[in-house]
Amino acid sequence: MQEQKIVLEKVDSFEPKDIFDCGQCFRWNEQEEGSYEGIFKGNVAKVKKEGKDIIIEGIFKEDIKKSVEEYFDLNRDYKQIKRQLGKIDNNMKTSVEYGAGIRILNQDLWETIISFIISANNNIPRIKGIIERLSKKYGNKITWNNKEYYTFPTAEQLKNVTIQEYRELGLGFRDKRLYETTQMILNKKVNLNEMYKNPNTMEVREQLLELSGVGPKVADCILLFSDLKRLEVFPIDVWVRRVINDLYIKEPNENKVSKAKIEKLAKEKFGDIAGLAQQYLFYWRREQA
Repeated sequence: MQEQKIVLEKVDSFEPKDIFDCGQCFRWNEQEEGSYEGIFKGNVAKVKKEGKDIIIEGIFKEDIKKSVEEYFDLNRDYKQIKRQLGKIDNNMKTSVEYGAGIRILNQDLWETIISFIISANNNIPRIKGIIERLSKKYGNKITWNNKEYYTFPTAEQLKNVTIQEYRELGLGFRDKRLYETTQMILNKKVNLNEMYKNPNTMEVREQLLELSGVGPKVADCILLFSDLKRLEVFPIDVWVRRVINDLYIKEPNENKVSKAKIEKLAKEKFGDIAGLAQQYLFYWRREQA
């Protein structure tokens, strides 16, 4: 690993706050001077916006340019995506303008699975705390700028962790789910590598649903926010149900709006970039609450 730095000049659709605070990731934290520090795929990085440029520096396992391009989805034309979504209606136009700096990260699949199992019925500060404790206890330590960081533990590093040990980290009812999912993946009952090779998103989704603690919403988050990157899925939580009902369905009791009805609307309205539409709508509505 070596210290590296890159400057992304006048990069489009890249606002650190929009990217790191839109609910897709849990290991990035804002610093006092406005930068964000985080750990991804074994790298430690600091991201700061200066004018129209993005400065990224840290400790990287591989070439920083390659790592950053992949992780931050830099080869996707977000300007075109925003134009496409903005033409759908004024609601989408407003949400796209609000979250104009969002990019969907290509996060490690294993880490995304465990992180979103932890996220079930949880709030972001608590999710971050659990993941940090898990990483500190079982991940690898990296020291940079006199600070200690911890990589997310691999399945192999969690091989012998007991349900009780997970409970002691504050996982609550998720302790058993984390244990069972880790063992299923280690025993190849669910093969993560095969998921990358399968172009059928619904088949991959069914495989994810076999994992303990992975329901439909968590499976969709994994498909969208990991490096599987299936942009057509539309994760539905309380905020998404609310915004879709308020803007489009208009049912007096939002709890009566079925997931199937929302998914049908999303597919018809947003097509194969429904996941991006979801993220703009979710971020806009949640931040305005």
